[in-house]
Amino acid sequence: MTDLPTPAWLDEVSFDEQGLLPAIAQDLHSGRILMFAWMNREALLETVRLRRAVYWSRSRSRLWRKGEESGHVQQLHDIRLDCDGDVILLTVEQVGGIACHTGRESCFYRQLQGDAETAAWTVTDDVLKDPEHIYR
Repeated sequence: MTDLPTPAWLDEVSFDEQGLLPAIAQDLHSGRILMFAWMNREALLETVRLRRAVYWSRSRSRLWRKGEESGHVQQLHDIRLDCDGDVILLTVEQVGGIACHTGRESCFYRQLQGDAETAAWTVTDDVLKDPEHIYR
């Protein structure tokens, strides 16, 4: 990204000590939480500029343009900053209906069921597409 002046709105965003910001992606149509990821300043700026979700991949140490391999991009419709200025909520249209690398609609596909002593995580969402057929 070029060295453009920092937009004033970006000064209101509080990044953590690693320069990262939690980002939650929510489906425009259903309201369902699709995923959680991290953004750095460059990812947030590129998301706003492109109107498409761009995150920071901690495992790859680089920008991650959602859908760059799978084709399951997130078109940005709205972006909100929480009251403390340290969490971003993206309202997105999830192209292809799959946000999770497991081939599911949402990364939040496990639900805790039962009481505190007997609870267990239960898979609640089906795989919509085998990940072997998603990633190139």
